[in-house]
Amino acid sequence: MGKYRKLVLVVDDDRAVRESLKFSLELEGLVVETYASGALLLEKGDPGAAGCLVLDCRMPELDGFGVIAELAARHIAVPVVLITAPVTDSVRRRAREAGAFGLLEKPLLGDELLETVRRATMTRP
Repeated sequence: MGKYRKLVLVVDDDRAVRESLKFSLELEGLVVETYASGALLLEKGDPGAAGCLVLDCRMPELDGFGVIAELAARHIAVPVVLITAPVTDSVRRRAREAGAFGLLEKPLLGDELLETVRRATMTRP
């Protein structure tokens, strides 16, 4: 397997979702940090050091799209996997326009998240 950054930052306002994603990704050997909001990620995290971000599209205050916009304003390029329910055409279009690496629908079943995160972390230099 090629070189990749193992740090994944998970941002979701639902604690159960954060803990579930952290557990699943750590089982696969990834290092995971979780944040309860986009604002906390930007205040306390280091998105530029991550292999990828997993962001909830819908959060109070600063949603996943807001985080992507703020990262772009700060010139931080990192692959972003957006998660939400339901995935609508509007959300799909916004994700594409924002430059998201992937868009997955909750609940996250099977290996789709892990496979998407692995592909995203492989894109980092």
